[in-house]
Amino acid sequence: MRILPFTALACPLDGAPLRRQDAAWKCPAGHSFDIASQGHTHLLPVQHKRSLDPGDSKEMVAARRRFLNAGHYQPIAEAVARATLDGLPNEAACLDAGCGEGYYLRQLAAAATTANKTLAVLGLDISKWAVLAAARQDARPNWVVGTNARLPVLDGTVDRLLCLFGFPVYGEFARVLRPGGQLVQVDAGPDHLRELREIIYPTLKPQRPADSSAPDGFARLAEDGVRFALRLDSQEAIADLLAMTPHLYRASAEGRARAAALSELVLTVDVRIARYARLPAGEISNELTTQSHRS
Repeated sequence: MRILPFTALACPLDGAPLRRQDAAWKCPAGHSFDIASQGHTHLLPVQHKRSLDPGDSKEMVAARRRFLNAGHYQPIAEAVARATLDGLPNEAACLDAGCGEGYYLRQLAAAATTANKTLAVLGLDISKWAVLAAARQDARPNWVVGTNARLPVLDGTVDRLLCLFGFPVYGEFARVLRPGGQLVQVDAGPDHLRELREIIYPTLKPQRPADSSAPDGFARLAEDGVRFALRLDSQEAIADLLAMTPHLYRASAEGRARAAALSELVLTVDVRIARYARLPAGEISNELTTQSHRS
């Protein structure tokens, strides 16, 4: 499989097609977005930001890079690659919406190298630190700083869209996916990192019942689980895991101190991988109408 940069980008200001001209992406109205020396592009205008430095911090990105590159979540990456490549056309485009530092896209590219296909790849994240780290590790995909709320991608140009432990915006996902294109969504299962959560929190919140319905605009295809025991045998690895999750900020100082005192920990990794097919435009409209009548 040939891995190419995805080029069907849209101007984040007016939605018009972007065209690469030298070291910048430009739209017909003259909006211009420079390509950084590392190869990534900022497509997140100031007016679309909710803070000065949104997304994961530089420290969180570094922790995630160390943890993932150590192979701790390799079974998840392999399962995501299988789900993504299943039934993929010979020429296809893939977007990782919330790509972080690019680990899962790099693993997907590695899994796809033996296939006789061409895959155009785009990694997008709201964190400039994550996108910078991704661009430094692999120059083949196109990496952009952007938001899932306003994807800088042209309508109907994506065959596979990944949303891994992220923030899904299903209306935007349906817009950029081709009819029949698929969303591959990964979320934590009820026992994910339970042992760590039991250490850092006084009590665990009751789990919400799993929702088996498909999001608006999509038809449910399949759901698989990935579950395995993970042994971390150093304070550094445990600290990196905590730092790359929201639990770092949700836990109390006492909970973080208990985690910091550990030198080894056996954890349950429990995730769900759901696949959804984008419905044709007419069926999306009918689905939304049906939903409105029910409410």
